[in-house]
Amino acid sequence: MSTEVFGDATRGDSWAAVRLTVDGDTIVAADAPDLDRPLAGLSLLEAAAVGGEALAVEALATALAQVFRAEPARGRVAVAMSGGVDSAVALLRAGSGAVGVTLRLWQDPAAPDTERACCSPAAVAAARATCHALGLPHVTLDLREEFKSTIVDPFSRAYESGETPNPCMRCNGAFRFDALVALAERAGADELWTGHYARVVERDGLTLVARAVDERKDQSYMLAAVDPHLLERVRFPLGAQTKEETREEAARAGLAAARRAESQEACFLGGDDYRAFLERQGVRSERGDVVDTDGARLGEHEGYWRFTPGQRRGLRLNSGRPLYVLRTDAATNTVTVGAHERLAVTTVEARGRLHVPVTTGAVKLRYRSAPVPAAVVPADDGFVLELHEPVYGVARGQFAVVYDDDVVVGAGAITTVA
Repeated sequence: MSTEVFGDATRGDSWAAVRLTVDGDTIVAADAPDLDRPLAGLSLLEAAAVGGEALAVEALATALAQVFRAEPARGRVAVAMSGGVDSAVALLRAGSGAVGVTLRLWQDPAAPDTERACCSPAAVAAARATCHALGLPHVTLDLREEFKSTIVDPFSRAYESGETPNPCMRCNGAFRFDALVALAERAGADELWTGHYARVVERDGLTLVARAVDERKDQSYMLAAVDPHLLERVRFPLGAQTKEETREEAARAGLAAARRAESQEACFLGGDDYRAFLERQGVRSERGDVVDTDGARLGEHEGYWRFTPGQRRGLRLNSGRPLYVLRTDAATNTVTVGAHERLAVTTVEARGRLHVPVTTGAVKLRYRSAPVPAAVVPADDGFVLELHEPVYGVARGQFAVVYDDDVVVGAGAITTVA
């Protein structure tokens, strides 16, 4: 039984449309002008490699996304493409049987700079162009609505509740890799490769993330919440090299991505400050008190959610001494400040999981923070960390990641600090 699908694309006053009739995984008829070759008789996978006028190719991609599937093929690799140099080199490594896959995710349309984000229309087009330049298919999956409800909306609610969330950790751990592995399966691929700087290792019968060789680019922290069962299908081919080596490899291959700038973290912010983003999302600004640890009023703020533990800028207090945000209280709309030493934290509770039992480990409490040694105590819904040295400015909602040597053995969202 055949299925008819329609895809279109617009840019300014220009418009292109593609209509396909599909039987199984084969296109039996097509109305698709401005492409490099006829589509009738091609498999969906073959059609995903067809180039042509940019708008027509985008319309074809929109149509294919609705019905795309391919028969499994031994050795086929799906490569998560972001449009940047790292995923381009991962694609190059995957060889002639590779297929590029990209998720189209929601972005704030009012943001000042969306072009550098890994999920922007420009990034999707760049990813597709990289694949087609190598004669390889590229498939997109539009998950804008799902991404907004699963990642973006909880991000706003977390700030409203007084937390400092890490949306990238939640995206990788509960959204992105699930979708990418599922898309790789639809493409008939054995494995999913990405351009992340990390490694995959076996530990106690589990597949876990480990640190990359390049410490400056290591992304193991950001991948710590990915389910080990998903990691069985995932590879990070750049984990044993430096970023400089990656760019040199791309340049030698003549890839346009060799000179492309880094994509942004928290892609949906579109280059904006999170406070401006939250305002556009309807988070209310309401004046409240800035108080010291005794409850004495020192000043006024315009919204507790604008502040996070350890912050000093933006307080506008004339105290004569440095003061830092110690905590915020959503219920009372207050911001409590104090001396830097009051930020010290030695106990952290996290909601998450320990992949393997450990009693000690090296703990990172932010992506860019230095690891600190800690005792690790399992709990019903996560674990408790007794830090061997104080850490300053730890925020609820951020992630605690536990390492045993170079291997991520646990991760969880911080719920309590003391």
